Amino acid sequence: MDLVKRSSTDKDRGRLRVTGQRRGATRVSTRHSTLVLEFLEFIEAQPRQSLRSLLDRILSKSRELCHAEAGTLFICERRGPRRQLQSVCVQNDRVPVRRSAFLVPVGPESIAGYVAASGRSLRIDDVYQISRRCPYKFDERNELPGYRTRSMFCFPLLDFEGRVNGVVQIINSLAPGRKRPVPFPAEVDEMIPPIIRMVGQWLERRLMLEKIAARTRKLRKNNQYLQQQRQRIVELQEATEEAFQLSIRLLARAAELHDKETAAHLQRVNEYSYRLARLLNMPDNWCREIHYSAQLHDVGKMSVDSSLLYKTGPLNRREKQEMSRHTVYGHAILSGNPRLQMGAEIAMNHHEKWDGSGYPNGKRGEDIPIAARIVQLVDVYDALRARRPYKRGFSHAQAMRIITRGDERINPEAHFDPRLLEVFQRNHEEFNRTWKEARPSLAARHGLRTRS
Repeated sequence: MDLVKRSSTDKDRGRLRVTGQRRGATRVSTRHSTLVLEFLEFIEAQPRQSLRSLLDRILSKSRELCHAEAGTLFICERRGPRRQLQSVCVQNDRVPVRRSAFLVPVGPESIAGYVAASGRSLRIDDVYQISRRCPYKFDERNELPGYRTRSMFCFPLLDFEGRVNGVVQIINSLAPGRKRPVPFPAEVDEMIPPIIRMVGQWLERRLMLEKIAARTRKLRKNNQYLQQQRQRIVELQEATEEAFQLSIRLLARAAELHDKETAAHLQRVNEYSYRLARLLNMPDNWCREIHYSAQLHDVGKMSVDSSLLYKTGPLNRREKQEMSRHTVYGHAILSGNPRLQMGAEIAMNHHEKWDGSGYPNGKRGEDIPIAARIVQLVDVYDALRARRPYKRGFSHAQAMRIITRGDERINPEAHFDPRLLEVFQRNHEEFNRTWKEARPSLAARHGLRTRS
């Protein structure tokens, strides 16, 4: 006291006040740091709990820090053109809570909605005494039966970019020795901000993990469905095949369900085309594309009258014209997809011939896309090798003799690109190996006898 008296000039009193304020601020800062550390340790200590359980515990911890008897935790979501708050946790120590999840629009229609829209915390002494001039309001219709809200403290949760991703609304502060709710003390305004961003950023991480987990579950469910489908479809490839590749294979086979040799034929045409493209030194991406596009050459048959596909006798002129339109139909089916442009070219042009005598457009020479020229040649080779209901299967030597020398139906000089024919002939044993290595079609055990 003597020291204070000897120093009690105005200047000295000012120094004492500043020193006291600094000490008070230090105590408050230390307390806030302790609270933040407790909250951080609390969150990190619960890594294996579900998001809903952790949010429920976070709400309980927030109520404990502020001595509140009730509260709600919302997550901010976008539903259509508007953002809304969805309640994920509702707690009340005074009355039973039976309310299921509910939505609150982001906006001035409610206190929580205003906090989400503005990003500002609100501390309200009595919600029934809110001035009409305030940009928010309390809707007493939301009160639980047998319960009355008085004081409220509502604060946002912020993600890494400072956007609101949740709102915590705690209700009715309780003071020691007091039965009725009291206003929340002003110190909560300084206590909560460090927690706002920490919990908000944690919430953003967990929500992202939940979304990833949900997508993983959906992908697993889709994969299970694809595996079930694989058991019903002929020669389906392994389960790890990409959905795009799976769709192409299903599409190609769907067009040839009338043909019992479809699966093995499509597999061999893919392999022949890929090997011939490699021998021609085509770019890697181009070779990979023809490896899955070649099988789509007859996809247009799914649009042809099925009675023509199953007819065992010769086709008349009108029927031949309709059958030839499978090239146009195939192009129409495939051309709308950017990744199937090569498949569309093959479907349209694989019956064109080098001398212009093919269909549907009578293209000749290099006006015919090279992918279609490749498929045309290997498709003829495979057709010669395959045993059909109306013909026997030829040996490799017999098939090569027909392709290089011709017969009553095939004129190699008129039908095939001479450069492709030369490469094919020079490496013919590779294509014979492909024929031998291709797995027998399971579809050969089923199906109908029909023309190709």
